[in-house]
Amino acid sequence: MTDKKIVLTTAGNKEEAQQIAWALVERKLAACVNIVSQVESIYRWKNEIESNPEYLLIIKTTSAAFERVRDAIKELSSYEQPECIQLAIDGGSEAYLKWIESSVE
Repeated sequence: MTDKKIVLTTAGNKEEAQQIAWALVERKLAACVNIVSQVESIYRWKNEIESNPEYLLIIKTTSAAFERVRDAIKELSSYEQPECIQLAIDGGSEAYLKWIESSVE
């Protein structure tokens, strides 16, 4: 087990996804953010089932930075309740994990 984390969030359009990704990397909250284009999300919101195209952000960060990442997503997202899910990275390339550590403050 490492202290490195993957955080998932979504954005409603490409520009917002890019804005969130750039801000997280510029603020040294993430080493890298992948943007996956045009995923379809089907979800229940306010007792209605909805379907919308979204952009999935895969954020590489550390456990220590998670709360600041969560706060930044809430600040930058246009969603009333933005997704923010943290997943543990159990292992990986030692060099890559060190790179994440050195890139995140």
